[in-house]
Amino acid sequence: MSDVTNTPQDGPAHGRTDPAGLTGRCTAAFQAWWARRHGHAPPADDTGDAPPRSAVPAESVLWRMRTTVKDEPGALAALCTALAERRVDILSLQTHPLGEDTVDEFLLRAPAGTDLITAVSLAGGTHTWTERADAHDLVDAPTRVLGLAARTATDAAELPLALRQLLGRCTIRSRPAVRAFGAAAAGTVPAEGSLEDTVIRLRDPEGGVLTVERPYLPFTPTEFARARALVELDARLGPRIPRGHDVLTLPEGSDLSVRRADTRDLAAARAMHERCSPETLRRRYHGPVGDADRYLNHLLSPRFGRTLVAQTSADRIIALGHLLWDGDETEVALIVEDAWQRRGIGAELLGRLVAMAAEAGCAQVYAVTQASNTGMVAAMRGLGLPLDYQIEEGTLVITARLDSVAAHHVRESGERIGRS
Repeated sequence: MSDVTNTPQDGPAHGRTDPAGLTGRCTAAFQAWWARRHGHAPPADDTGDAPPRSAVPAESVLWRMRTTVKDEPGALAALCTALAERRVDILSLQTHPLGEDTVDEFLLRAPAGTDLITAVSLAGGTHTWTERADAHDLVDAPTRVLGLAARTATDAAELPLALRQLLGRCTIRSRPAVRAFGAAAAGTVPAEGSLEDTVIRLRDPEGGVLTVERPYLPFTPTEFARARALVELDARLGPRIPRGHDVLTLPEGSDLSVRRADTRDLAAARAMHERCSPETLRRRYHGPVGDADRYLNHLLSPRFGRTLVAQTSADRIIALGHLLWDGDETEVALIVEDAWQRRGIGAELLGRLVAMAAEAGCAQVYAVTQASNTGMVAAMRGLGLPLDYQIEEGTLVITARLDSVAAHHVRESGERIGRS
């Protein structure tokens, strides 16, 4: 988990004695006096002494930092000076104007143990937030935004993931325009969307509302404009999934085609459900299926995740696999037509879905099933990944953790599906 720190909402008090600030000023004054007093002393290297501690390279840490300063001359310079005095390297800087204030967003490389919060507060920064960064954050903002736009243009299912990478850690939910059984969903948003502190609401290109929440950090108007532009791009491009398929050869020698699917496959998916036994449907949906369309319209929508289908040479769908974006988590689900079960089809689809999840940067995936569903349990175990099990009243939740080694392993399952 990331380390997140926030200062009090009102920032450092002014006009009162600040012990930390007084100590810092006294220390700085003493160092300046000492430098003048001993300005002609020989360097340490000339005396044979060990080099000063500041000359020994210290371990550095990447940080993302955001702080608010007054929009006035010298405010940003004071921040940069305070960071430089602590040997903090500013790798990138973005500014978000807010009228009388400005939110400055930094990518920093700081010596381990540096107290960034105190340094920035003494320099006039308020509402300061810090989070550990990694090498992926080193890409400059325009390049990153263009890359996200390209991913979204290729695949409609990328929009929630692209928004999350654009805005940082956040929860994205899609609310359909029409709920189950034809009831209209409550509430709407203006055509241009709305921004309310830590919540962004935008019109979903497929109808309904996209809600983005980031409780720990308010969104800026700049971030709102970027998110809105990405959603507008998705709306202009319309429904789309990458073309491509994979050939799956079964043990008996017959071939199946595995490809991405969306709502245009609704009729064929419904026909497969009609061929499935009540027991197969119960294992998949944990109860009777009264209205298959209500499930399938959601499951096949790229807005909620990615779907793989296995089909025969006659284009008859015989299996469905779903990778579903569930807030901050990712769910996998499978259903295989009765006549095609126990041939390894579900396991093959699962391997490809997990590879997609790993490629999308998901930390883990989970499957909700029943303890008696030995086929799903065996498929999850066959991934060769670390698994966690939770069971309550017959419902079993199996969570697979996707570390870097595991992600490389599952990619061998065939992630060609869904590529252009």
